[in-house]
Amino acid sequence: MRSPLSHKGDNGIVAVIGGSRHQHGAPLFSALAAEAAGVDLVYVWVPEAHTEIAKTQSLNFQIYTFGNARSDEISPKDRERLIEFLATIDAAVIGPGLSRTPSSIRSMMELLQEAPCPVVADASALQPSTIKALSGRHSILTPHLGELERMRIDRTDLPNLAAKHQCTILLKGPIDLIVSEQKAVQEVRGGNAGLTVGGTGDALAGLIAGLIAQGMEHVEACITASTAIKQAGDALFKTHGERYTTKQVIERVGMELEN
Repeated sequence: MRSPLSHKGDNGIVAVIGGSRHQHGAPLFSALAAEAAGVDLVYVWVPEAHTEIAKTQSLNFQIYTFGNARSDEISPKDRERLIEFLATIDAAVIGPGLSRTPSSIRSMMELLQEAPCPVVADASALQPSTIKALSGRHSILTPHLGELERMRIDRTDLPNLAAKHQCTILLKGPIDLIVSEQKAVQEVRGGNAGLTVGGTGDALAGLIAGLIAQGMEHVEACITASTAIKQAGDALFKTHGERYTTKQVIERVGMELEN
């Protein structure tokens, strides 16, 4: 429960860094889910080309840009601005929809290493070097099986890797697995095939960041967010079958968090 004496910003500030020339939706799903988690402020960093569409998604979003009219990548100058900015943030989602060119991946890894706030690494930020870049940072990684393969990690190694690198790993699937820094593995069941629609993973990352920004412990935030997404999918299945959208899931998540 919020303190009645709290001020704007006391109840969570989240930044989302994502998007590329052909993907504008991914970071916006993360941002909308962070907003649905109940945070006070959401800052959205997207390529310059997506400034206007980002503004239309919520009157509460504060939009910043990286890249320029010719590039959708995070430049060294952008990275310096981002690191300074993230010092004022309670939690950040890095990766949804970001370009995966070699130079963009280098910028992402440097940003992950230097980010001064808790990080949820998702989507494009999940690379072979990610877990080392975040080692000892108590960050959260949210791969599905395909991304785990891209990271060159065997799922049987997750408990040891989480302990060695001091991170929490949420392996997404029909049954979500949350692996803690203490090697504990917890399952979250539920949901349905409608949740395979594009963007639900981005929403999950944003929801986790929103809960962490409000002071929730990392494993609890992963379990709570995973449960809420799956329950939202189950509720929508009753009225829409498997033909619902990620935006509908996000709209439902707030009610599930109250249950």
